[in-house]
Amino acid sequence: MRIVLLGAPGSGKGTQSQLLVKTYGVPQISTGDLLREAVAAGTELGLRAKAAMDAGKLVDDDTVLGMIRERLGHADAAKGFILDGFPRNLAQADALGRMLHEIGRPLEAVVLLNLDLGILFKRLTGRRICQDCGQVFNVFTSPPDTALHLEKYGHLPRLIQRPDDQEEVIGKRLEVYDAQTKPLISYYTDAGLLRVVDADAGMDTVFKSIQQAVDS
Repeated sequence: MRIVLLGAPGSGKGTQSQLLVKTYGVPQISTGDLLREAVAAGTELGLRAKAAMDAGKLVDDDTVLGMIRERLGHADAAKGFILDGFPRNLAQADALGRMLHEIGRPLEAVVLLNLDLGILFKRLTGRRICQDCGQVFNVFTSPPDTALHLEKYGHLPRLIQRPDDQEEVIGKRLEVYDAQTKPLISYYTDAGLLRVVDADAGMDTVFKSIQQAVDS
C-alpha cells in the first residue's frame, strides 16, 4: 500500500489513518511529525527546517521531500506508507511524484475523504472539550450524556471550545483547504489515481469504503 490520504480538517483522516496502520502494517507519515522529529534530533534537514521556521518562513519543499525520502527508508515502510498532509499543492504533487519514481515506489492511489464543507463546518465549530477530563464532544452530533459522564468520571462535563475551533478560524481553514485541494483532485484524477470515499458515514463504514478503494 502506497497512498496519499486527502481530506479536510474534521473529515476523519486521523482516525482512518490509524485504522489503516493497524490493518495493513504500514506507517502513517505526517509531514508535521517529520518536521518536529527532525528539528528535535538536530539532523541536517532538521537544522535547515529550524532555520526557516526561526526566520518566520515556510519550510521549502526540497527539505520536506528529503525528510519523506529518509522516512521511507525505514524498515517499517518496506510494505508501504500512508502520506498525510503532503502534497498540499500542484508543485508539491509534481515533486513528490518525481521523488517516488526515482526510488521506485510510486503511488498506488490517492484517497479523498469527501465531505460537504457545510457538514465539516458544523462538525468543527460544534467541537467541545471537557476541561476536567479531556473528553471530546460535539454539541450538534454527539452532546454529552451528563448522567453517564458523572457516573464514569465523577463530575459533570465542563465544556470549553478551543480557539482554533471558533467559526472565523474554521471558516478560513476550510477556505484554504478547498482552494488547495480542488487542483489536486483534477491532477490525480487525470493520473488515474484518485479514489473518492464518502466520509459522511460511520467510522467502520468509511473504513470499509477506503479498503475497497485501495484494494481495487
